[in-house]
Amino acid sequence: MSFDLNQFFKEATLRVCGSLEAEEFLEDAFNYLVKFVPVEFMVLSYYDPTEGKQTLLAEASIKGGRLLKQSLVQPGRIKSYSSRPGLDFQVIEKAKNHPTAQPWITAGRLEPEASLLVMRLFARPDMIGTVIMVAQKGETFNQKQQNLVRMLQKPFAIALANCARYQELMELKELLRQDYRALQQDYIHSGGRRIIGVRFGLKGVMDMVRQVAPLNSPVLLLGESGTGKELIAAAIHQLSTRREGPFVEVNCGAIPQSLVDSELFGHEKGAFTGALAKKRGRFERAHKGTIFLDEIGELKPDLQVRLLRVLQEKEIEPVGAAEPVKVDIRVIAATHRNLEQMVKEGEFRQDLFFRLKVFPIEIPPLRDRKNDIPSLVEHFILAKHRELGHAVRPEPEPGSLDLLMGHDWPGNVRELENTVERALILSRGNQVSFRGLGLLMAGGGVRLPVYVSQDPPDQSLPPLEQVIKGHIQKALYQCRGQVGGPQGAARALMMNPSTLRKKMRKLGIVFGREAAGLYQKRPGNSSHQNKPADDPLY
Repeated sequence: MSFDLNQFFKEATLRVCGSLEAEEFLEDAFNYLVKFVPVEFMVLSYYDPTEGKQTLLAEASIKGGRLLKQSLVQPGRIKSYSSRPGLDFQVIEKAKNHPTAQPWITAGRLEPEASLLVMRLFARPDMIGTVIMVAQKGETFNQKQQNLVRMLQKPFAIALANCARYQELMELKELLRQDYRALQQDYIHSGGRRIIGVRFGLKGVMDMVRQVAPLNSPVLLLGESGTGKELIAAAIHQLSTRREGPFVEVNCGAIPQSLVDSELFGHEKGAFTGALAKKRGRFERAHKGTIFLDEIGELKPDLQVRLLRVLQEKEIEPVGAAEPVKVDIRVIAATHRNLEQMVKEGEFRQDLFFRLKVFPIEIPPLRDRKNDIPSLVEHFILAKHRELGHAVRPEPEPGSLDLLMGHDWPGNVRELENTVERALILSRGNQVSFRGLGLLMAGGGVRLPVYVSQDPPDQSLPPLEQVIKGHIQKALYQCRGQVGGPQGAARALMMNPSTLRKKMRKLGIVFGREAAGLYQKRPGNSSHQNKPADDPLY
């Protein structure tokens, strides 16, 4: 019975090109070829001429197929041999006599006396592949067997190219999945946040932000916890030329010490136990964008050294990687600690401190910008009442502003936000009260928002409606008759503009067109016809 070469080529090719998974198609090919060729096991590898590194991709034997992904660095004298023309198909009687087999023997992959069949695969310009067949003990490959294997050189090259492209796509898919998960977390943490106080308490800060944003210089944000340093960092990114790139936030104090290397710099697949896939670190994810290192003062000394190298060399070394990775990033760091004192005490590297402190920005605490409190409260009420599922947006009760303005806010904006949320949870009806929440005035005593008459105690108190009317009129004077808008009386009184208008109509307070020019004069002028007589608030 004659041997059908066409049938052999068809059946072998179907198996070689039957899967995109290297271990699967190599196992199928082995199980078919072992009927015709005395092969004990076979290995698929590829060589990267630029790195001089050979990667063992997969192997197959009677035990089955197995994915390897092991790298063997070729010695310098072997690199040129591996890419030398004219060596597309070789039979090596003893492995120990062949230069390219030496790294395999050293790594325990080959017996020195084994007979080999080596077939080079030109998968694509940047990849030279190889199928290595190791003969069964005491056997070698005769000419007929060599001819059969040579017929499969092109199918193996196609299979390797497809497999390599498939693996690259799978790795890219995994990286995109990691980025998507990280972006989801960033969106959750940053959703709905905006900077309040741009025209008042943070005006100086925002002027500096606009000045430095277009540049690539590092920025160091200084300020107490809860002042909104992450928002300022995001603003710098949004106003920069990198705004289309990623903005990656890292809390240096929140990453477990055992995971810091992997989280910041990434790792290769198999770099350590549990590294089942390649992972890009935060620095690599921030490529072409901005990385924000919050709580930079919490970095350990060894990581300070690595960060300094990133700033100087613009490259990182993922865990398990053979070569560094270039990154194009802008670094914004932040801390609530005194870095200068830490440098003096040897807790923070002086050279890193100078690298980071190219353009420092000091963010004032909330107690130094209390004029922003009404706007912040309005913003938090608007955001939080939706989160809490309130059907109607509640208004602060009268006098709330005095109570909030009198508190020192050691926790800054974050404390104010939590206070507003707590008050909304406890509120009933359409008003939110801040009483009973433990707010202290600057002197340490509890401040109650009450109006105290300056008249003698035996004089009768004015009617409540007159006090409310006078208070609203005072706000109208301060806002020059404007009711709505950022500079309006409603904002100053922490009220909804429509609610304030209803109140003024009920109290008979003139406003709008009817009061044209009326509130341009300051209270105390005798010609002011709408000022109530003997009002204790003026």
